[in-house]
Amino acid sequence: MNILIWHVHGSWTTSFVQGPHTYLLPVLPDRGPEGRGRARTFSWPSSAVEMAPEQLRDTPVDLVILQRPHEAALAERWLGGRRPGRDVPAVYLEHNAPDRNVPESRHPCADRDDLVVVHVTHFNRLFWDNGRTRTAVIEHGIVDPGHQYTGRLERAAVVVNEPVRRGRYTGTDLLSALSEAAPLDVFGMRTEGLAGHLGLPPDRCRAQDLPQSQLHTAMAQRRLYLHPVRWTSLGLSLLEAMHLGMPVVALATTEAVEAVPPGAGVLSTRPDVLARAARTYLDDPEAAAEDGARARRAALDRYGLKRFLGDWERLMEEVTR
Repeated sequence: MNILIWHVHGSWTTSFVQGPHTYLLPVLPDRGPEGRGRARTFSWPSSAVEMAPEQLRDTPVDLVILQRPHEAALAERWLGGRRPGRDVPAVYLEHNAPDRNVPESRHPCADRDDLVVVHVTHFNRLFWDNGRTRTAVIEHGIVDPGHQYTGRLERAAVVVNEPVRRGRYTGTDLLSALSEAAPLDVFGMRTEGLAGHLGLPPDRCRAQDLPQSQLHTAMAQRRLYLHPVRWTSLGLSLLEAMHLGMPVVALATTEAVEAVPPGAGVLSTRPDVLARAARTYLDDPEAAAEDGARARRAALDRYGLKRFLGDWERLMEEVTR
């Protein structure tokens, strides 16, 4: 099957392209958002193929996976007039939880009868108003990085992109108080200036933009994984930390309450509870390792790659038959 999909979310797409199909990735000379092509920081198989818009016009396409509202018009133009959902089967993959006026958030594909909206969490499907459009939930799957946890550094790992700009969404405002319980190493994209923004000394909050190839090793050396995010879909870094064998300390918001079972860490809506949990893990490395091992088992069971690809295979067979 030839599947047209834009490179929007690198971590998610890394798992998706492990399947048995050919994945057509639009590429433009500037490799901007509309044509990033293949990932440069993730390992993708040769079946993930870059294609310029002019090549797509005459290429057979069995399925279009849309991820942003404007992609339908792009696909129609680049596919020589073939309309996603009408002339070629399509699904709309929704990565995100709704934003702004959440109880009334209407999905851009609400009330459509020509495609399926696929949500990555049950929380997302619950909170989006999908109208009469058919929906499905296919939960995340992770390429297993292996049980790398050592926890040798008495620090907490945090992974968040653009923590200064995103502020309360990512719980950046909570980091000052949490750093009093456990010194923080914050990894992600555009983390520069975080310690200064929070008014913290460098030893309490170190921020570093690491390449993907180094991220898992760095995370696994920290004693625990801290997830202070208030509002997101479900951070893949949280699931990656669990796969690594890290104990989790997380805000009990959005889908995190489903992803982290009892015994795999501590979840709470109270930052003081999270601070105490972080301190406990720092002081008791054996308990941290035991909870991390349980987190890994839970993640492999629920968010394994085989289950993920199998769920997608069943849906794609259904919508393309």
